[in-house]
Amino acid sequence: MNWDWDKLQEKRQRQQNRPTTKPEQEKGDEVEAGRAKPENKRYLFNNRDLGPNTARKINNLKMPRGRLVFIVVACAILVWLLTGIYIVNPDEQGVVLRFGQYNRTVDPGPHYALPAPFEKVYKPQVTQVLRSEVGFRSVGQSSTFKQGQVKTVPEEASMLTGDENIVNVQFSVQYKISDPVQYLFNVSAPTALVRNAAEAAMREVIGNSEIDSAITDGKLKIQSEATQLLQQILNRYGAGIQVLAVQLQDVHPPKEVIDAFKDVASAREDKSRIINQAEAYRNELLPRARGQAAAVRNEAEAYSATRVRNAEGEASRFDALRVEYDKAPRVTRQRLYYETMEDILSHSGEKVLLDKSAANRALPYLPLPGLSGSDGARGPEARPAPKPAENVAEQK
Repeated sequence: MNWDWDKLQEKRQRQQNRPTTKPEQEKGDEVEAGRAKPENKRYLFNNRDLGPNTARKINNLKMPRGRLVFIVVACAILVWLLTGIYIVNPDEQGVVLRFGQYNRTVDPGPHYALPAPFEKVYKPQVTQVLRSEVGFRSVGQSSTFKQGQVKTVPEEASMLTGDENIVNVQFSVQYKISDPVQYLFNVSAPTALVRNAAEAAMREVIGNSEIDSAITDGKLKIQSEATQLLQQILNRYGAGIQVLAVQLQDVHPPKEVIDAFKDVASAREDKSRIINQAEAYRNELLPRARGQAAAVRNEAEAYSATRVRNAEGEASRFDALRVEYDKAPRVTRQRLYYETMEDILSHSGEKVLLDKSAANRALPYLPLPGLSGSDGARGPEARPAPKPAENVAEQK
């Protein structure tokens, strides 16, 4: 340390003793002030402030300019490569272009693409339901489908029906992206395409329908046909769009004739209501009448079967009696007489028995209520006394 300092002092003295030119003197002043730069272009610290060894070590730690540039360029390249990392959300699909040409489609999740300008990534939302309005515009509408104030667009709403009447049709189209590649690159303005195609499809469907059907009970059919036709048009364009539904918001005739059409619509509604009421009454009455008819028919069939069975039984009994009568006529007649009298007397109330002599002297009389019962019916006791069996047999 001391040797270095001595050497430096000697060198300084030699420089002070010899004459110096002006450039050398300026250089010596810069070295003395600590601002001079040697040939190797390293900054030398002032030896008066630091020791010579310390200044030498500090100067040796200085990095070359070429290495510093290399590190800066490497960091910039690394940051540029990291810009190729991207994430596709669950409701999206990634479409990657390489040098402006379609290269691949990626699913949701983290992915890597070559940084710009080599590759570019589009991320359309393929699950979001989009909405297009034809014939009207919603003012102050949120992202949902809640209706706000409506502004009519007459040039889109006015359509001609098949029976040459003008009707104002306001409807909306709900759709979503089915093919992100076609949606991004086949059409330049997909929203305008959907609106124009929906208007054309609805005009064709309304042109094939009558105004009464469009205003009253034909709306569901019109919506279905418009949905199918709109999907066919978009498929021909290769738009990559799937039509979910076409919904009629309002269908009404022009203002000049709207009152007359309302009366017609009310009359049609009354007609439909009365027809429905009549059908309901018919559906209630016919089953009841069918039930009653079935009951009467069953009773008639039962009565017929009973009469036939009774008649067959009586005929069989008569045949049996005839056979017995042929065998013993007198006994059979006596038996029939007794059975008949038994049947008559068993159904009578109070009985009066008279012998032959008393019966010949008795006068016929009407049965009194106390004798014949409360109903006043004529009992068997009011009849003339029958003749004895032997007399009957003798007469026959």
